[in-house]
Amino acid sequence: MKVLIVEDEKTLAYEMEDFLKKAFYICDLAHNISDGLEKISANSYDFILLDLGLPDGDGLTLLPKAKKHNPDAAYIILTARGNLEDRIAGLDLGADDYLPKPFSLLELQSRMQAIARRKFNLKEELLPLGDFKLDLQKRLIFFNGQQIELSRKEFDILSYLFLHSNRVLTRMQLSEHIWGTFADDDYDSNYIDAHIKNIRKKLNAWAATNFLETVRGVGYRIKK
Repeated sequence: MKVLIVEDEKTLAYEMEDFLKKAFYICDLAHNISDGLEKISANSYDFILLDLGLPDGDGLTLLPKAKKHNPDAAYIILTARGNLEDRIAGLDLGADDYLPKPFSLLELQSRMQAIARRKFNLKEELLPLGDFKLDLQKRLIFFNGQQIELSRKEFDILSYLFLHSNRVLTRMQLSEHIWGTFADDDYDSNYIDAHIKNIRKKLNAWAATNFLETVRGVGYRIKK
């Protein structure tokens, strides 16, 4: 999943970025409202982590603008402000959660996982995918209890399609959320096709993958 961190404390921002990257998130950084709005206008994110005390203004002013460009993103407010009014104001503007500073990075990850479970209605640890079971937390896939080996990117693509089941995702959308941005020099849409081919080959050795559909000329979809 792709995350934007809008935080002017650069040490904290880099610590968050490093931690989340190790947890397999793709991260962008912004250190003020202007930079944050520029990135939000140009990219699609799954999570936006927003500090309130930014050098060019109150982060709350960014929230409604961000939601216009990224309405499907989940928003977590990060702030040293402890007063109830700011918390209520952020939640009223559409924030999904509020995390006061200082906070544990493990708690941040836990909050993000809880939001994802609510957003995608994930009530079980092992989630059904055709004849397979997905464990998104441990990043594993099983057939009749037998673990199937997928590469990191293969699992990223499969799980992202699963979270957006019944929705057609273009190759650009998949690349942006798995590699970071489709504008990177090493981007090639054939990467997605090659990974999908490998996923099908590995899973078809165990059971049919009729749920993984190619939408010709557009992209891919997991149909449930």
